Amino acid sequence: MSTLPLAVRDSHTMLRRNLLHARRYPSLTLNLLLTPIMLLLLFVYIFGDVMSAGIGGGGADRAQYIAYIVPGLLLMTIGSTTIGTAVSVSNDMTEGIIARFRTMAIHRGSVLIGHVLGSVLQCIASVVLVGAVGVAIGFRSTDATVLEWFAAFGLLVLFATAFTWIAVGMGLISPNAEAASNNALPMILLPLLSSAFIPVDTMPGWFRPIAEYQPFTPAIETLRGLLLGTEIGNNGWLTLAWCLALTTLGYRWSTARFNDDPK
Repeated sequence: MSTLPLAVRDSHTMLRRNLLHARRYPSLTLNLLLTPIMLLLLFVYIFGDVMSAGIGGGGADRAQYIAYIVPGLLLMTIGSTTIGTAVSVSNDMTEGIIARFRTMAIHRGSVLIGHVLGSVLQCIASVVLVGAVGVAIGFRSTDATVLEWFAAFGLLVLFATAFTWIAVGMGLISPNAEAASNNALPMILLPLLSSAFIPVDTMPGWFRPIAEYQPFTPAIETLRGLLLGTEIGNNGWLTLAWCLALTTLGYRWSTARFNDDPK
């Protein structure tokens, strides 16, 4: 069998394996989903009136704050879900299954591709679930066009792919599942330091560069603009650049580490 059909066949097999594994052990994914859902409910129902008054500069409007916060929580969901990918990859590396795969006549790259495809699908499913919670509590995207909806979906897929490759690399360098979870923790912390909850221009001057010069802020602003039908400025291009850079970095890092690891 030639290389391409072999890669496609084996990648499909590894994808199916990872999806079955996620279905049989859903506790990790569900636990990671609780973080964005709890933050959504907390900030809307506990802090919503105060936060909306601060952002709007006038009276409290919880519906306005729901519209503001949901795009950021959707991208935070992707960051949370990819932590499970790092843990899964680390488990594969430390439990010996990778060593067994290497003795079999399968395409070498299919192991990582299966993890990446499975993780991206889980990310999108998680985003749909968190988005459904957002809609249930009042989020609406009435001003977005069909083209903007497709663009928003494409952004989520690109973002999930980029951070999944980074998570795979983190899983490969981790000696155990606990270390993998700790190494991937910045994927949850970075959204907290972005424009997910408050605008960047309301932050202290010394803190703004931390919020501005990271991948989550332009991605959040782009998704927010697409879903709400507002201007996105140059955030779209910045998001695309971040996604391409992180995907390339994560892919090269992961494949180099996977090929060099003797396990």
